[in-house]
Amino acid sequence: MNAFEELKWRGAIYDATPGSEKLLDTEKITVYCGFDPTAKSLHIGNLVPIMGLLRLQRHGHSPIALVGGGTGMIGDPSGKSSERPLLSTSEIEGNVYAVREQLGRFLDFETNVNPARVVNNANWLMDISAIEFMRDVGKHFTVNRMLTRESVKNRLKREDGISYTEFSYMLLQAYDYQVLHDRYGCKMQIGGSDQWGNLLGGVDLIRRTRSVEAQALVYPLITTATGEKFGKSVGGAPALDPEVTSPFKLYQFFLNTADADVVPYLKLFSFLTRDEIAEISTATEERPKEREGQRRLAMEVTELVHGAGGLQAAESASKVLFGGELSGLSARDLHDIFSDVPSSDMAKSALEGSGILLPKLLAEVGLAKSAGEARRLIDQGGIYLNNRRERDVSRAVNLDDVVEGKVIVLRRGARDFHLVELV
Repeated sequence: MNAFEELKWRGAIYDATPGSEKLLDTEKITVYCGFDPTAKSLHIGNLVPIMGLLRLQRHGHSPIALVGGGTGMIGDPSGKSSERPLLSTSEIEGNVYAVREQLGRFLDFETNVNPARVVNNANWLMDISAIEFMRDVGKHFTVNRMLTRESVKNRLKREDGISYTEFSYMLLQAYDYQVLHDRYGCKMQIGGSDQWGNLLGGVDLIRRTRSVEAQALVYPLITTATGEKFGKSVGGAPALDPEVTSPFKLYQFFLNTADADVVPYLKLFSFLTRDEIAEISTATEERPKEREGQRRLAMEVTELVHGAGGLQAAESASKVLFGGELSGLSARDLHDIFSDVPSSDMAKSALEGSGILLPKLLAEVGLAKSAGEARRLIDQGGIYLNNRRERDVSRAVNLDDVVEGKVIVLRRGARDFHLVELV
């Protein structure tokens, strides 16, 4: 498959200008995608365009990841129901730096054939004057045409409308495309389907000002099989920054994928071949309880985002839920793993010196109705301290049992966990 055919098979094309397929098939081109620095971390939804750039690079095309240090000062109205709060210059600069660092983990900058680039549109947008911009860019756009864009039409239906600031965003994005065309010979821009109008603006500007054809390609809005927006079912899309969303959390997010979404997500978020995905599809249909597809999906995405070390950490953390060792895990890891289990606060002083007897501790946190019941459970082998079975009813719990001086994990039976947090 050529690049266009692969993107189409993977469900990564919603629409494209008529010459896109031929261009990708006959030339090795430069293609760009913009990333909005509204936060310090990209999120899982950004993996769709990142994977698009990665696939195009693997097919020999040269990717540019544009971080919107300039357009971030304005705010993209696409997909937004109201005006977004303007960030300060220092906030945007910090976000731009963080996003650039994240993009650098995915793209290949070392190849001698088609190395990737990360650029910041503040380098040209912050220097152009308003008069110059209106003369050289604005005159090529009619207000009539701009009012037909979905991002504008949707906002005009609302009482608060759309500000001139956000209304002008599409001109800035079109100008970005022209600059990248002039500087790097960029012939294609990719983005989300909600960006289609903005991308066409850039295509039209280059045609009018440079008398050449440029192309645009957009990927679809990713949804679940039930029609829900991807990543929103858990209260927000997981971040790609491990300090925000740990490898374990990312792994669990994909491990909980519904059967109907496994194959579409494997196509989008992995480099597995058609044959490999067909085998996983068959296994998912014939043996759904084994969840082979979900595990493979979680492995592929976690390793892509966090590397082999991150995947190993996520798998080790996942095993803790089924009785695996806690050694090597931090207190933060344990909070991630057991974020949904009951917890109790305990004063650090209670565990100083000889500590507190385990039966008493179990009764105090509610894992046993009384110290007497706790002793019977311990004697029967049903109690675990930091995932290690305890059979000694006279066992005392002290500060030596606390992970990083912050947390203790208690378990009754197979899956009845309780976290004790020291305060």
